[in-house]
Amino acid sequence: MTLLTGTAHVYGDDIDTDRIIPGKYTKTLDLSDLADHVLEDLDPEFSGRVRPGDILVAGDNFGCGSSREQAVLAIKAVGVSAVVANSFARIFFRNAINIGLPVLELGTHEINKGDVLEIDLAAGIVRDLAGGRAYQAAKMPQVMVDILAEGGLVDYLARYGDYRGLS
Repeated sequence: MTLLTGTAHVYGDDIDTDRIIPGKYTKTLDLSDLADHVLEDLDPEFSGRVRPGDILVAGDNFGCGSSREQAVLAIKAVGVSAVVANSFARIFFRNAINIGLPVLELGTHEINKGDVLEIDLAAGIVRDLAGGRAYQAAKMPQVMVDILAEGGLVDYLARYGDYRGLS
């Protein structure tokens, strides 16, 4: 997997799936509609400001709340290349891997809005390119890196036709 590089969009703790994509928009799987409304209750300008490849940065418990996959789909559809947070709700983390959205757990307190970050997913390293700092994320099992490299679990299984260590 190549390096991911993008501008940081920084938010706080306990961003739940209703804040990521309001429930009234979850009745569609039209990805462009989801992208238009991602984070609108938290930051109404986000979908207009974010650029393909940008990185969402948050505090503790990102993606808490319901188990809706549309939250991950909306983030991915708007062009975010990865989410970096202190911690994730487990179901959000699992949905992200399955859908092919890279998620990394690390202390995000020193990352600021507008920082340009580079992520080496395989090594679990996030670099602040302007500030020269590097952060080590929790190392992801190789099978998860492989799933992300294929674009998600469905594509991974279509390619390999087995569970290669998935459990």
